[in-house]
Amino acid sequence: MQGTLKSAARRGLVALLSLVVCGAATAQGYPNRPIRIVVPYPAGGATDQMARIIQQPLAEILGTTIIIDNKAGAGGAIGTEAAARSAPDGYTLVFGNAGPNSMGPAIKKTPYDPIRDLAPISFVGNVPLFLAVHPSMPVNSTRELIDLVRANPGKYNYGSVGISSASHLIGEYFNFVTGLKMTHVPYKGGAPAMVGFIGGEVQVMFMTGLDGLQHARAGRLKVLSIATEKPTDLAPGVPTVAEVVPGFNGSVWFGLLAPAGTPADIIARVQDAVAKAVLRPAVKKAFGDLSVDPVSNTPEQFARVIASELAQWTRVVRESGAKFE
Repeated sequence: MQGTLKSAARRGLVALLSLVVCGAATAQGYPNRPIRIVVPYPAGGATDQMARIIQQPLAEILGTTIIIDNKAGAGGAIGTEAAARSAPDGYTLVFGNAGPNSMGPAIKKTPYDPIRDLAPISFVGNVPLFLAVHPSMPVNSTRELIDLVRANPGKYNYGSVGISSASHLIGEYFNFVTGLKMTHVPYKGGAPAMVGFIGGEVQVMFMTGLDGLQHARAGRLKVLSIATEKPTDLAPGVPTVAEVVPGFNGSVWFGLLAPAGTPADIIARVQDAVAKAVLRPAVKKAFGDLSVDPVSNTPEQFARVIASELAQWTRVVRESGAKFE
């Protein structure tokens, strides 16, 4: 009987050691086949452009093929869910942003939990929004804008690229923290929003540099500040909104996430590759041309950002009284 127990114990130990060795071999061999990166938006859009800029550098650093898979719909929720439901083996990732990971879930329930079902890997880029006004507005600073709007409640409108978009939530966040009463006017995309803004249909907008800086340089719009917490090389000399509204951050992150349960060493391998890729001069230039700040962070830092933003946007949606659907 004692011999049988010893034999069973030896077999159990061998099986356990085999699992450990196999797990280590899998991690050491990663990646040994192509990696699919789901982009939850259509081809050609800003998210897709950024994913394709980083695609080849990541492939070179990781030593494998990177495949971009566009799965658009529901504000990024369809592609994000598809990635979240994939095998947690490091071979399916999602090129996400704040939209489907912290903004959208604050507005309505998504078919995935952004905290529970996804494992953050790293930021890839950060897109700050610029606070701009129509040239007819008699203001030249964020403080002057706040004072003017506060003295004329209900008179001024702010535009966005669509209901529940980043420009909508950040505009409403600005209303919320300053106590202003600007009326929201949604458009169907960046191009229509710029047409309406330049035409004076709206007087204020939080816009991306990709959408609006060319018009500002031509004098058709007036940039007052940038919605980053600190000054950025993307807009040298441009003051931040946070100088007047402490803590205000109107930036939208873009980054890579994996299905929850993906091994930590694989997450670390991809994070290291991203950190190296965003430092490449060609990547920095291509991102800079899109008014994107190339930046990486750790999975732990990334997770804290998502949790903090989710809490922030949930509060804004709940307490502002604005309509987000």
